Formats: sequence, structure tokens, C-alpha cells
Amino acid sequence: MNKRGQVSVFVIVALVIVAGIVLYFSFREQIGGEQVPAELMSVFDYYHSCIENEAKTAALLAGEGGGRIKVEDYTPGSEYAPFSSHLNFLGSPVKYWYYVSGNGLIKEQVPTKQEMEKEMADYIEEGLKRCDFEYYFRQGFEVEASEPSVEVDVYNRKVEVKVSAELIVSKEDETARKDSHNAEINSKLGKFYNLALEIYTEEKKEMFLEKYGVDVLYNYAPVDGVEIQCAPKIWLTRKVMVDLKSGLDENFRTIKFKGSYYELQGEDREYFVWDKPVDEAVQVVYSKDWPTKIEIYGDGVDDEIMISEAVGTQAGMGVMGFCYVPYHFVYDVSFPALIQIYDVEELFQFPVVVVIDKNMPRNSLVSEMPLGEEEEFDLCEFKTEEVVVNIYDVNLNKVDANVSYGCFNQKCRLGESKGGTLRSVAPACVNGYLHLRAEGYTEKKQLFSTNEEKFADIVLEREYEVEVDLRVGGSDLDGTAIVSFVREDGKSVTAALPEMREVKLSEGSYEINVYVYGNSSIVIPASTKTECAEVPREGLLGFFGSTTEKCLDITIPKTKIEHALIGGGVLKTYLFESDLEKGHVALSVDRFAMPNSIEDLSQNFELFESKRVGVEFMEEGA
Repeated sequence: MNKRGQVSVFVIVALVIVAGIVLYFSFREQIGGEQVPAELMSVFDYYHSCIENEAKTAALLAGEGGGRIKVEDYTPGSEYAPFSSHLNFLGSPVKYWYYVSGNGLIKEQVPTKQEMEKEMADYIEEGLKRCDFEYYFRQGFEVEASEPSVEVDVYNRKVEVKVSAELIVSKEDETARKDSHNAEINSKLGKFYNLALEIYTEEKKEMFLEKYGVDVLYNYAPVDGVEIQCAPKIWLTRKVMVDLKSGLDENFRTIKFKGSYYELQGEDREYFVWDKPVDEAVQVVYSKDWPTKIEIYGDGVDDEIMISEAVGTQAGMGVMGFCYVPYHFVYDVSFPALIQIYDVEELFQFPVVVVIDKNMPRNSLVSEMPLGEEEEFDLCEFKTEEVVVNIYDVNLNKVDANVSYGCFNQKCRLGESKGGTLRSVAPACVNGYLHLRAEGYTEKKQLFSTNEEKFADIVLEREYEVEVDLRVGGSDLDGTAIVSFVREDGKSVTAALPEMREVKLSEGSYEINVYVYGNSSIVIPASTKTECAEVPREGLLGFFGSTTEKCLDITIPKTKIEHALIGGGVLKTYLFESDLEKGHVALSVDRFAMPNSIEDLSQNFELFESKRVGVEFMEEGA
């Protein structure tokens, strides 16, 4: 090809490019419809701004709602598990990604990316219907907009919105139409969502929130321990729960993930950094005002106090030479934790329920996203047996109560009785239990097999709040005292005087135990004891069962006993409702000699068994 021919080719290519540019700018507004005249462009620009605004709001709501915008399928909690399907965060419901349902089943509600995009598209569709063209109507424009159809694609740093809607705009003799409208907004929604899935998967596999929760439990509540003293160790149950919630509140807000969005104040703060790298700011939130389940098990635990009795003070145990209080309490703790991923403009958050089971983290859940469809069997969804429950007081007057039915490890709410009768439907079960709770009455649990029985008559005992006073040796109490009321069915309540004087009692047979403690100056000197035991011999002889005696010296340090038993007694009696309703009981016991040695203290405990308790009920204020 000669040079002139080459120049001609370049000229033609240049003309084609120039023509393409001219055509592009001339018809750039003709997308899916006619070319838009400049006089009508402002209306289309306004509609485009409606799309952008609705998209921004949808992204904001999806982030705040853990990938959800719609508040649907709300399921309330129960006394067994106080967590509904949504966490109320600053007045807005956020759907849990993981929680314990009202009947005790584990539920997962993690939205897929497609579900999040679909809810955003639905939100934008509804919002576009409210796009107000009133301003343009007043300017003489005619605007017709069809029902929109929206598609949303969420990416790491942007959200794309495609709207199919016929928009026709006219003014005077000018008319333009567009059928499709595209918009794009800057957003980290996709990136935040993906990071949230990573953190959630980490929590399911490693249970790092549960591990932090267990550490808080051992640091803020009595779990295991031993104290050298001869008086019982006492904790107020409600204060233990309040302290535990405060500890969770203070510690969980300091949890971080490995990253560059914070500065540690010292090496000890590294404990709060979980070893998962992140490139965005992440925090964990717990509030003591959120629904929290705390159940405490152990000897001496009731709704008001937790008591551990001293060992070494009982009759015949004076040879030990000292007293000590061992305690062991078991906790079931469940509470919400809200994980937030954020920057200065955006937020993505999702709640989970943290479960500590018998002082240990729950069993880990190992599954990959997306989640499978398989769920645990929900007994409460299969209520097939009609039951009638009649509820009375001891005088056979009808009483209204909340009724639940427990079968295996699940509890289903049946409802509240009307006029003392509840007609409901329960799941089929052998040897399940009806649970009844009514204001002013003792909770009742009654065996009931719904596959065989259809009717139940249950009597509730009225419960009275009674204030306890105590006189020791004819004088007012000048130390501390533990007063326990133990029913013949094993239920007990305890007063810790002088701080906690009120107890709730119902009619029945009781054993009343009163222990009075005063300041003591008993000092147990340091001592060494030799303990011997048979152990297997070393070598071949040990293999064939031969043993030898091995002895160890055990040193007991010097110990001061600051509280000692100085009075008390025991009484078995029947408490009538006519006495309990007076609201005040005065107890009286003998005072013992102040012990000066561990032997004296042991004698006081032996004396305690032979002493009786005086009981007198009276009207309050009398």
C-alpha cells in the first residue's frame, strides 16, 4: 500500500471516531426511549435523584438491620429463653443471626446476599412510588410514571440499581420517554457484609464471645473457691446477677479484632484483641438492659441469696482443727452481643446470642455459608392434644395463671387462663409437666401426660411476703444470722439478717433453722500434718500390684476465725395461711457462750442441735 493510501485510511478512521463522538453526545440521553430535550431533562434528573436517595436509604437500613430491611416473622421470647427473634437496638428491631428461641431451640437467620439485594430492591420499588412530581406539575409539565421494577447488585464498594419503569414527560409540544434508569452509589455494604460473615463463621467455630463471657463469669461472680472461716459464706443472688451484667457490659465493649483502628493502652490489653485480622473497625456491644438469662444452680441457692455452709463446725469434726467454706456454683448464662462493623459514614451490625452452658461455652456450630436448610425439631410446632386446665386456690376459688408445658428440654407456652380455666392445645408427650405461675402464688409444677390425660385440676398455694425479726438470748440481734425455712417438699427460702429480712412463704410444714454469728478472735496456729497413702511400687513389682506407703507433710497456715456460731436452734412446725397473712414473724433463740477455741466452736454446733426456736406471728406494725 502506498503512502497516499495509508493517509486515506487514517482520515476515514478519524472521521468515523469524530462522527461517533458527535452521535454519542447528540443521543446520549436516548436510552431505552426517545431523545430527551433539554427542557425536559430536569424531570428525568429528578427521578434519577429519587432512585439514588432510595438506594442510599436502603443500603443504610440493610446495614443497620444486619442485611435485612423487612421486619417480619417476629417470634416472641419466653420465660425459658427471653430472646425474641429480633434484638431491640435503640428502638429498631434487628434480626438475630443466631439465637435461642422461646422453646429452647437454636435458630440461625443469616441472610444471603441475594436476600439482602431483594429486600433492598423491594424497598426502592416502594420508595419510587412516592417520588413526588408536584413541583413539575406546577411548572406545566405532564408526568406519567409506570410501576417500577428494580434490580439491585451489591458490590464491595458500590451498589448498582437498575430500574425498569416507563417515564413519559411532556410540556407544550415536547415529549420524551425513558423505559430504563440506572443509578450507582458509593457504599461499603458488600464489603461489610462479607466481613460480617467471616466474623460470624469465626464465632461459630471458635466461640470467642463465649470464651470471653466465661472469663467474665469467673471474675465477677462466685463460681469455685474455698475460704477459711467458720460462718457460712453469703451472696445476694440479685447482686451477683447485677455484677455479672455490669462485668459483661464493661468487658465486651473492649473486645477488638487484630487491626490498625485502635491503640492499646498497655500490654495487658492485648487480652481483648481476638486474633482475626480485619481491615475495618469492628466492635462488640452488650447492654445490661438487654434481655439476659442467668440461672444459678447449687446447694443453698434461691431467688434471694446464695449460701455455702462451713465445713469443720459440725458435731464430731472438731478434730479437723480449722473450718473452711467450699463453694461451687453452676451458671447458665445467655445474653445478646451486637457486632458492629463501621467507618465514619457507614455501619453494618448483626446480633447473636452468647450461650454459656454449665460454666462452659456452648458446643461449637461448624457449618459453612450458605447455611443449610436443616433445623432442630421444634416440638411446639406440633400442638395436637386438646387440654383443659382448671386452677384453684386452697379454698377452691378459681385463679388465673400463665400456663406452659414442658416436654424433654423444650417448654411451650399454652396461654393464660380466663376465669380459672384454660382451654388450649399442647404437644403430645409422656411424663411432661404443666408449669403454672400466678401473681401472689407459689409456682407450681405438675406431672401431666398429654397423650393420655385431657383434664388437669391444679391447686395453687398463696404466697405471702413475711418480714423476719430475731431475738437472741432475750435481746435484739447484734450480729448476723441466717434463717432458713425448709419445706417438706425440699423447697427452701432464706433470710440473711440484718440486711435481708423478707421471705416469701406459703402454707405448709417447715423446718426452721436459725444460725447466729458473732465476731470471734479464735486463732488457729500453723500446724503440720503427715498424710500417708498406699502407692504402687516402682518397677516390675508395681506392675504386679505391689504397693508401698508414701507420706507427705501438709502445712496448714495460721488462720484467724473472724465469725463464730454464738446462738441458734431448730424447729419443725406447720405454718398456717392465717399466720402468714399477718406479714410479720418474730423468732427467738438461745445465746451460746462465745467460743475461744475450735473445740468450743464444735461444742456450740453440738448444742445447736438441741435448741429450739420460738415463733410468734403478728400484724405488721404491732
